[in-house]
Amino acid sequence: MSLVEAMKDETKREAIIKDCLVLVDEEVAAKSGISGFAVKTGYGAVKGVKPGFVQEVVQKLLPEWAEKLDPIWVEGLKAGKPVQHMENNAAHVADQLLSVTDAKIGGAKSGVVKKTYSTLRGSAKKNVETAVPRLAKLMEKHAG
Repeated sequence: MSLVEAMKDETKREAIIKDCLVLVDEEVAAKSGISGFAVKTGYGAVKGVKPGFVQEVVQKLLPEWAEKLDPIWVEGLKAGKPVQHMENNAAHVADQLLSVTDAKIGGAKSGVVKKTYSTLRGSAKKNVETAVPRLAKLMEKHAG
């Protein structure tokens, strides 16, 4: 099953969104050092835009992220190791996910969100690549 197919089931969609929010929180919490401080500060600023803002963003972007991830996931399914395939292609996964956010940031209404994204975009690929193992396990849980 693909992530796009899994999201057609409303119950699964809500569970996927919930798990994505946990993934983001865990990834941010795991950051350390100066760059980790920047990520944590930026995430705090974005979360402060309004209650539920991060969930709203995940809900809006998840369909496009799923479309970008599904071909990679399906390649892994054909090889019999989708999680490993995602992990082995972390740079490509990151590029696909960031292509969605890069296309959307111009339309963001919040100056805080635009400024934070601009500030953190340089290190975003590395941070997304680090999150791929958790993301692959999330996909296995919901689309595997």
